[in-house]
Amino acid sequence: MSATPFATSLAAARPLPVGRGLLYLLISATAWGTAGAAAALLFGRSGLGPIALTFWRSAGGVVLLLLAAATGGRRAALLRRPGLTRLTVNGLGLTLFQVAYFEAVHGTGLAVGTVVTLGAAPVLVALGARLLLRERLGVAGLVAVAGAVTGLAVLMLGGAGTHEVRPAGVAWALGSAAGYACITLYGRRTAANGPEAFATTFYSFLVCAVVLLPFAAGEGLWPRPDGLARTLALLVYTAAVPTALGYSLYFAGVAVVRATTAAVIALIEPVSAALIAVALLGEHRAAATVAGTVLLLLSVTGLALAEARAVARQT
Repeated sequence: MSATPFATSLAAARPLPVGRGLLYLLISATAWGTAGAAAALLFGRSGLGPIALTFWRSAGGVVLLLLAAATGGRRAALLRRPGLTRLTVNGLGLTLFQVAYFEAVHGTGLAVGTVVTLGAAPVLVALGARLLLRERLGVAGLVAVAGAVTGLAVLMLGGAGTHEVRPAGVAWALGSAAGYACITLYGRRTAANGPEAFATTFYSFLVCAVVLLPFAAGEGLWPRPDGLARTLALLVYTAAVPTALGYSLYFAGVAVVRATTAAVIALIEPVSAALIAVALLGEHRAAATVAGTVLLLLSVTGLALAEARAVARQT
Protein backbone atom coordinates (compact mmCIF):
# COMPACT_ATOMS: atom_id res chain seq x y z
CA MET A 1 0.00 0.00 0.00
CA SER A 2 3.00 2.27 0.24
CA ALA A 3 2.88 2.72 -3.54
CA THR A 4 -0.06 5.09 -3.33
CA PRO A 5 1.58 7.75 -1.11
CA PHE A 6 4.52 7.43 -3.48
CA ALA A 7 2.22 8.28 -6.36
CA THR A 8 0.92 11.24 -4.37
CA SER A 9 4.38 12.66 -3.81
CA LEU A 10 5.36 12.09 -7.44
CA ALA A 11 2.32 13.93 -8.73
CA ALA A 12 2.85 16.87 -6.41
CA ALA A 13 5.44 18.73 -8.46
CA ARG A 14 4.15 21.73 -10.40
CA PRO A 15 4.95 22.61 -13.07
CA LEU A 16 5.98 19.10 -14.12
CA PRO A 17 9.01 18.89 -16.46
CA VAL A 18 8.31 17.08 -19.73
CA GLY A 19 11.11 14.59 -19.08
CA ARG A 20 9.54 13.60 -15.79
CA GLY A 21 6.13 13.41 -17.47
CA LEU A 22 7.56 10.92 -19.97
CA LEU A 23 8.99 8.88 -17.10
CA TYR A 24 5.64 8.87 -15.31
CA LEU A 25 3.89 7.62 -18.45
CA LEU A 26 6.46 4.85 -18.89
CA ILE A 27 5.99 3.74 -15.28
CA SER A 28 2.20 3.86 -15.56
CA ALA A 29 2.16 1.82 -18.80
CA THR A 30 4.50 -0.76 -17.25
CA ALA A 31 2.27 -0.97 -14.19
CA TRP A 32 -0.83 -1.41 -16.38
CA GLY A 33 0.86 -4.39 -18.03
CA THR A 34 1.01 -6.20 -14.70
CA ALA A 35 -2.77 -5.85 -14.36
CA GLY A 36 -3.27 -8.25 -17.25
CA ALA A 37 -1.30 -10.99 -15.50
CA ALA A 38 -3.20 -10.37 -12.26
CA ALA A 39 -6.52 -10.49 -14.14
CA ALA A 40 -5.55 -13.76 -15.84
CA LEU A 41 -4.86 -15.29 -12.43
CA LEU A 42 -8.12 -13.93 -10.99
CA PHE A 43 -10.46 -14.93 -13.83
CA GLY A 44 -9.60 -18.59 -13.50
CA ARG A 45 -10.28 -19.20 -9.80
CA SER A 46 -11.86 -16.18 -8.11
CA GLY A 47 -15.29 -16.42 -9.76
CA LEU A 48 -15.16 -12.71 -10.65
CA GLY A 49 -16.16 -11.55 -14.12
CA PRO A 50 -14.82 -8.55 -16.09
CA ILE A 51 -17.28 -6.02 -14.64
CA ALA A 52 -16.89 -7.20 -11.04
CA LEU A 53 -13.11 -7.16 -11.35
CA THR A 54 -13.18 -3.62 -12.75
CA PHE A 55 -15.48 -2.55 -9.90
CA TRP A 56 -13.18 -3.94 -7.20
CA ARG A 57 -10.17 -2.44 -8.95
CA SER A 58 -11.83 0.98 -8.96
CA ALA A 59 -13.26 0.76 -5.44
CA GLY A 60 -9.92 -0.44 -4.08
CA GLY A 61 -8.15 2.43 -5.80
CA VAL A 62 -10.56 4.89 -4.17
CA VAL A 63 -9.87 3.44 -0.71
CA LEU A 64 -6.09 3.49 -1.20
CA LEU A 65 -6.14 7.07 -2.47
CA LEU A 66 -8.19 8.07 0.59
CA LEU A 67 -5.57 6.43 2.82
CA ALA A 68 -2.83 8.24 0.91
CA ALA A 69 -4.59 11.55 1.43
CA ALA A 70 -5.06 10.89 5.15
CA THR A 71 -1.52 9.69 5.86
CA GLY A 72 0.35 11.90 3.43
CA GLY A 73 -1.15 15.26 4.34
CA ARG A 74 -3.08 15.44 1.08
CA ARG A 75 -6.59 15.97 2.41
CA ALA A 76 -6.76 19.42 0.83
CA ALA A 77 -6.13 17.87 -2.60
CA LEU A 78 -9.41 15.95 -2.42
CA LEU A 79 -11.29 19.18 -1.72
CA ARG A 80 -10.34 20.30 -5.24
CA ARG A 81 -13.22 18.35 -6.75
CA PRO A 82 -13.10 18.52 -10.55
CA GLY A 83 -15.94 20.24 -12.37
CA LEU A 84 -18.90 18.31 -13.70
CA THR A 85 -17.48 18.11 -17.23
CA ARG A 86 -14.16 16.71 -16.06
CA LEU A 87 -15.90 14.25 -13.75
CA THR A 88 -18.09 13.04 -16.60
CA VAL A 89 -15.41 12.77 -19.28
CA ASN A 90 -12.75 11.17 -17.09
CA GLY A 91 -15.08 8.99 -15.02
CA LEU A 92 -17.14 7.59 -17.89
CA GLY A 93 -14.15 7.48 -20.25
CA LEU A 94 -12.18 5.48 -17.70
CA THR A 95 -15.14 3.15 -17.15
CA LEU A 96 -15.51 2.52 -20.89
CA PHE A 97 -11.77 2.02 -21.35
CA GLN A 98 -11.49 -0.64 -18.66
CA VAL A 99 -14.75 -2.55 -19.01
CA ALA A 100 -14.78 -2.59 -22.82
CA TYR A 101 -11.23 -3.97 -22.89
CA PHE A 102 -12.10 -6.88 -20.60
CA GLU A 103 -15.23 -7.53 -22.66
CA ALA A 104 -13.13 -7.47 -25.86
CA VAL A 105 -10.71 -10.02 -24.44
CA HIS A 106 -13.66 -12.17 -23.39
CA GLY A 107 -15.36 -11.81 -26.75
CA THR A 108 -12.52 -12.24 -29.23
CA GLY A 109 -9.48 -13.35 -27.24
CA LEU A 110 -6.52 -11.65 -25.60
CA ALA A 111 -4.37 -11.19 -28.70
CA VAL A 112 -7.01 -9.75 -31.04
CA GLY A 113 -8.63 -7.68 -28.28
CA THR A 114 -5.29 -6.15 -27.31
CA VAL A 115 -4.18 -5.48 -30.89
CA VAL A 116 -7.42 -3.70 -31.81
CA THR A 117 -7.66 -1.71 -28.57
CA LEU A 118 -4.06 -0.55 -28.29
CA GLY A 119 -3.58 -0.32 -32.04
CA ALA A 120 -6.63 1.89 -32.55
CA ALA A 121 -5.94 4.09 -29.51
CA PRO A 122 -2.90 6.05 -30.84
CA VAL A 123 -4.61 6.50 -34.21
CA LEU A 124 -7.75 7.94 -32.59
CA VAL A 125 -5.63 10.11 -30.29
CA ALA A 126 -3.48 11.38 -33.18
CA LEU A 127 -6.59 12.35 -35.15
CA GLY A 128 -8.19 13.98 -32.11
CA ALA A 129 -5.01 15.81 -31.18
CA ARG A 130 -4.72 17.22 -34.68
CA LEU A 131 -8.37 18.33 -34.83
CA LEU A 132 -8.91 19.48 -31.23
CA LEU A 133 -5.46 20.42 -29.92
CA ARG A 134 -3.69 21.45 -33.14
CA GLU A 135 -0.80 19.14 -32.33
CA ARG A 136 1.59 18.34 -35.20
CA LEU A 137 3.66 15.18 -35.18
CA GLY A 138 5.52 15.69 -38.45
CA VAL A 139 6.80 12.94 -40.72
CA ALA A 140 9.09 11.41 -38.09
CA GLY A 141 6.26 11.27 -35.58
CA LEU A 142 3.87 9.65 -38.05
CA VAL A 143 6.50 7.04 -38.90
CA ALA A 144 6.99 6.35 -35.20
CA VAL A 145 3.24 5.89 -34.66
CA ALA A 146 3.02 3.53 -37.65
CA GLY A 147 6.04 1.60 -36.40
CA ALA A 148 4.58 1.31 -32.91
CA VAL A 149 1.25 -0.04 -34.17
CA THR A 150 3.05 -2.49 -36.47
CA GLY A 151 5.29 -3.61 -33.63
CA LEU A 152 2.26 -4.16 -31.41
CA ALA A 153 0.57 -6.32 -34.05
CA VAL A 154 3.70 -8.44 -34.48
CA LEU A 155 4.16 -8.67 -30.71
CA MET A 156 0.66 -10.01 -30.11
CA LEU A 157 0.02 -12.00 -33.31
CA GLY A 158 3.44 -13.07 -34.55
CA GLY A 159 3.88 -16.77 -34.02
CA ALA A 160 0.84 -16.90 -31.72
CA GLY A 161 -1.29 -19.21 -33.81
CA THR A 162 -4.76 -18.75 -35.24
CA HIS A 163 -7.16 -16.23 -33.69
CA GLU A 164 -10.86 -16.04 -34.44
CA VAL A 165 -11.91 -12.44 -34.98
CA ARG A 166 -15.44 -11.89 -33.67
CA PRO A 167 -17.20 -8.62 -34.64
CA ALA A 168 -18.72 -8.09 -31.18
CA GLY A 169 -15.33 -8.40 -29.52
CA VAL A 170 -13.76 -6.04 -32.04
CA ALA A 171 -16.55 -3.51 -31.40
CA TRP A 172 -15.82 -3.65 -27.66
CA ALA A 173 -12.10 -3.14 -28.39
CA LEU A 174 -12.84 -0.05 -30.50
CA GLY A 175 -15.05 1.26 -27.69
CA SER A 176 -12.18 0.74 -25.24
CA ALA A 177 -9.82 2.64 -27.55
CA ALA A 178 -12.34 5.48 -27.77
CA GLY A 179 -12.57 5.66 -23.98
CA TYR A 180 -8.80 5.88 -23.69
CA ALA A 181 -8.66 8.54 -26.41
CA CYS A 182 -11.24 10.64 -24.55
CA ILE A 183 -9.39 10.72 -21.24
CA THR A 184 -6.03 11.26 -22.97
CA LEU A 185 -7.19 14.17 -25.11
CA TYR A 186 -9.19 15.77 -22.31
CA GLY A 187 -6.33 15.34 -19.83
CA ARG A 188 -3.95 17.03 -22.26
CA ARG A 189 -6.41 19.83 -23.01
CA THR A 190 -7.11 20.64 -19.37
CA ALA A 191 -3.47 20.08 -18.31
CA ALA A 192 -4.31 19.00 -14.77
CA ASN A 193 -1.11 18.13 -12.89
CA GLY A 194 0.11 18.33 -9.31
CA PRO A 195 -2.67 18.13 -6.69
CA GLU A 196 -5.29 18.31 -9.46
CA ALA A 197 -3.97 15.05 -10.95
CA PHE A 198 -4.40 13.33 -7.59
CA ALA A 199 -7.98 14.60 -7.27
CA THR A 200 -8.74 13.68 -10.89
CA THR A 201 -7.56 10.12 -10.28
CA PHE A 202 -9.60 9.78 -7.09
CA TYR A 203 -12.87 11.15 -8.47
CA SER A 204 -12.53 9.31 -11.80
CA PHE A 205 -12.33 5.97 -10.02
CA LEU A 206 -15.12 6.99 -7.66
CA VAL A 207 -17.41 7.63 -10.65
CA CYS A 208 -16.28 4.35 -12.21
CA ALA A 209 -17.05 2.36 -9.04
CA VAL A 210 -20.50 3.97 -8.59
CA VAL A 211 -21.48 3.40 -12.23
CA LEU A 212 -20.35 -0.23 -12.22
CA LEU A 213 -21.77 -1.30 -8.85
CA PRO A 214 -25.25 -2.39 -10.07
CA PHE A 215 -23.80 -4.17 -13.11
CA ALA A 216 -21.16 -5.90 -10.99
CA ALA A 217 -23.86 -7.02 -8.56
CA GLY A 218 -25.81 -8.54 -11.44
CA GLU A 219 -22.72 -10.31 -12.76
CA GLY A 220 -21.64 -11.63 -9.36
CA LEU A 221 -19.97 -9.24 -6.97
CA TRP A 222 -18.36 -11.55 -4.42
CA PRO A 223 -15.41 -13.88 -5.04
CA ARG A 224 -15.50 -17.57 -4.25
CA PRO A 225 -14.46 -18.59 -0.72
CA ASP A 226 -11.94 -21.06 -2.11
CA GLY A 227 -8.53 -19.37 -2.31
CA LEU A 228 -9.96 -16.16 -0.87
CA ALA A 229 -6.61 -15.03 0.60
CA ARG A 230 -4.95 -15.31 -2.80
CA THR A 231 -7.84 -13.47 -4.47
CA LEU A 232 -7.69 -10.63 -1.96
CA ALA A 233 -3.92 -10.31 -2.35
CA LEU A 234 -4.27 -10.01 -6.12
CA LEU A 235 -7.12 -7.50 -5.78
CA VAL A 236 -5.09 -5.34 -3.38
CA TYR A 237 -2.13 -5.43 -5.75
CA THR A 238 -4.34 -4.52 -8.72
CA ALA A 239 -5.88 -1.61 -6.81
CA ALA A 240 -2.52 -0.34 -5.53
CA VAL A 241 -0.03 -0.58 -8.40
CA PRO A 242 -1.80 -0.57 -11.81
CA THR A 243 -4.67 1.58 -10.49
CA ALA A 244 -3.80 4.08 -7.73
CA LEU A 245 -0.14 4.41 -8.66
CA GLY A 246 -0.48 3.90 -12.41
CA TYR A 247 -3.32 6.36 -13.01
CA SER A 248 -1.96 9.02 -10.63
CA LEU A 249 1.22 9.05 -12.70
CA TYR A 250 -0.73 8.86 -15.95
CA PHE A 251 -2.94 11.89 -15.23
CA ALA A 252 0.13 13.88 -14.16
CA GLY A 253 2.21 12.87 -17.19
CA VAL A 254 -0.46 13.34 -19.85
CA ALA A 255 -0.86 16.99 -18.79
CA VAL A 256 2.60 17.90 -20.09
CA VAL A 257 3.27 15.37 -22.88
CA ARG A 258 1.69 15.52 -26.33
CA ALA A 259 -1.43 13.39 -26.51
CA THR A 260 -0.22 11.15 -29.35
CA THR A 261 3.11 10.56 -27.60
CA ALA A 262 1.25 9.52 -24.45
CA ALA A 263 -0.91 7.10 -26.44
CA VAL A 264 2.10 5.45 -28.05
CA ILE A 265 3.98 5.18 -24.75
CA ALA A 266 0.95 3.29 -23.41
CA LEU A 267 1.85 0.54 -25.88
CA ILE A 268 4.60 -0.43 -23.41
CA GLU A 269 1.75 -2.16 -21.52
CA PRO A 270 1.73 -5.34 -23.67
CA VAL A 271 5.54 -5.43 -23.57
CA SER A 272 5.36 -5.48 -19.78
CA ALA A 273 2.68 -8.16 -19.89
CA ALA A 274 4.73 -10.27 -22.31
CA LEU A 275 7.83 -10.09 -20.11
CA ILE A 276 5.80 -11.15 -17.09
CA ALA A 277 4.28 -14.03 -19.07
CA VAL A 278 7.74 -15.29 -19.99
CA ALA A 279 9.39 -14.72 -16.61
CA LEU A 280 6.61 -15.80 -14.24
CA LEU A 281 4.01 -17.77 -16.19
CA GLY A 282 6.38 -19.91 -18.25
CA GLU A 283 5.13 -18.79 -21.66
CA HIS A 284 7.44 -18.85 -24.69
CA ARG A 285 7.65 -16.15 -27.35
CA ALA A 286 8.53 -16.64 -31.02
CA ALA A 287 11.32 -14.73 -32.70
CA ALA A 288 8.75 -12.64 -34.63
CA THR A 289 7.22 -11.55 -31.34
CA VAL A 290 10.61 -10.50 -30.00
CA ALA A 291 11.16 -8.48 -33.19
CA GLY A 292 7.79 -6.78 -32.67
CA THR A 293 8.78 -5.86 -29.12
CA VAL A 294 12.04 -4.31 -30.34
CA LEU A 295 10.22 -2.34 -33.07
CA LEU A 296 7.68 -1.04 -30.58
CA LEU A 297 10.36 0.01 -28.09
CA LEU A 298 12.34 1.80 -30.81
CA SER A 299 9.20 3.66 -31.89
CA VAL A 300 8.45 4.74 -28.32
CA THR A 301 12.06 5.90 -27.89
CA GLY A 302 11.86 7.86 -31.13
CA LEU A 303 8.69 9.64 -30.05
CA ALA A 304 10.18 10.44 -26.64
CA LEU A 305 13.21 12.01 -28.32
CA ALA A 306 10.92 13.96 -30.66
CA GLU A 307 8.99 15.22 -27.62
CA ALA A 308 12.23 16.39 -25.98
CA ARG A 309 13.35 18.19 -29.15
CA ALA A 310 9.96 19.91 -29.47
CA VAL A 311 10.20 21.19 -25.90
CA ALA A 312 13.80 22.37 -26.49
CA ARG A 313 12.67 24.40 -29.51
CA GLN A 314 9.96 26.10 -27.45
CA THR A 315 12.35 27.16 -24.66
